[in-house]
Amino acid sequence: MSGKWKMLIIFHLGYKKVMRYGELKRAINGITHKMLSKQLKELEKEQLIIRQEYSQIPPKVEYFLSNKGVSLLPITEAMCNWGKKHK
Repeated sequence: MSGKWKMLIIFHLGYKKVMRYGELKRAINGITHKMLSKQLKELEKEQLIIRQEYSQIPPKVEYFLSNKGVSLLPITEAMCNWGKKHK
């Protein structure tokens, strides 16, 4: 779980449950297309998120947390609370 964006992606997916690529891009201020793509691929490889592809036109892809990813939510919440307390 290295990098500045992965925890934000986990946080947003934990909050919204299921998000499409464009929703994630809009939700994470300052992330580039290339970086979001890279981070999503790495999180999928680490089995923290699941990428669900639907065969339709236009193509539809959704991202959501795996059980392993959901297990990180208490940790991200604790880190967020710590950050607010020590801001």
